[in-house]
Amino acid sequence: MDVLNLRPAPRPAHTEYCSNDALVRAVTGLDPLKNGRAWRAFQDAWQIDLVWVTNDGPVPWNERGRTTDMGHAVFLEGGRDKRPAAPCPFASVEDVWEFDAVEEYGLPDFDGLVSYYEQWHHEGQAANPEQVWPGGYYKTIVSGAIEAFGWDMLLSAAADQARFERVLDGFFRLSLHHYRAWAETSAEVFICHDDMVWSEGPFMHPEFYRAAIFPRYRALWDVLHRKGKRVLYCSDGDFTMFLRDLADAGADGFIFEPLVDLEAVVGDFGGTHVIVGSKVDCRTLTFGTPEGIQAQVDATLELCADCPGFVFAVGNHVPSNVPVENALFYFDYLSSHWHR
Repeated sequence: MDVLNLRPAPRPAHTEYCSNDALVRAVTGLDPLKNGRAWRAFQDAWQIDLVWVTNDGPVPWNERGRTTDMGHAVFLEGGRDKRPAAPCPFASVEDVWEFDAVEEYGLPDFDGLVSYYEQWHHEGQAANPEQVWPGGYYKTIVSGAIEAFGWDMLLSAAADQARFERVLDGFFRLSLHHYRAWAETSAEVFICHDDMVWSEGPFMHPEFYRAAIFPRYRALWDVLHRKGKRVLYCSDGDFTMFLRDLADAGADGFIFEPLVDLEAVVGDFGGTHVIVGSKVDCRTLTFGTPEGIQAQVDATLELCADCPGFVFAVGNHVPSNVPVENALFYFDYLSSHWHR
């Protein structure tokens, strides 16, 4: 919490997004597929300070209305997460332009939603006493549209900016209801997740983001700020060109992949914002050498030495195919060099 509040700390904070079961077994001796204590033991052993979690409410959207299942490629050990795509329930782009997320999915009872989020947060924090267990929402605006329509229909609909903004406003109004509920909880930190760009950057015109998306972020984050909460914005892809826009909208910090220019983040926001990421790339962990891993750790620690809000992370995940020996080297080297 010192780091998240930009107060002095003896080392950077640390988080990881890890789905490497073999690594957990190597570190803890526990099998995460069989032992419910394995991930907690791993987080403690790897000195994880912040757990990346979000919660969009008690009832999934696919139980309340139409969503598009685009399927899933093999990512987890043994390929247990692979599934084929299902047909899109939207027959035409006109169906998308007529869609209203609030009408489709409904607004849960507000007091019940507050109670649900508070209980979830309380139980999560109690079960992870050595970590910060934040609040958070995943399907904020663009990610909500991805969940509902899938990429093909989303991109077709986005070709008409005026109609698409009206569609996005439905996801905004749905999110606002949930953000207001989250604001009433005891969570001190909140993760706003919204995958609004690709690895190449924005997939819509930048000015559309500035007109249609970022003002809505500001409205969502104002709800949380009025209750004293810190807002960390998270997106996959490269949102370097939007860093100033996000800061102006009220983001207190950024969670990002190595695609985002760390020099730009530190240069403009190193003393004022929380920075969650690093130069360490999961592709280096997977295919590189200890020397390459060490070089990326060193470059990050040097660049972020004077950033009070720095949280070290492999920003694009530690997936199942990272060799255990490379992951072990990474953390051993990092933890022996991160003290200030």
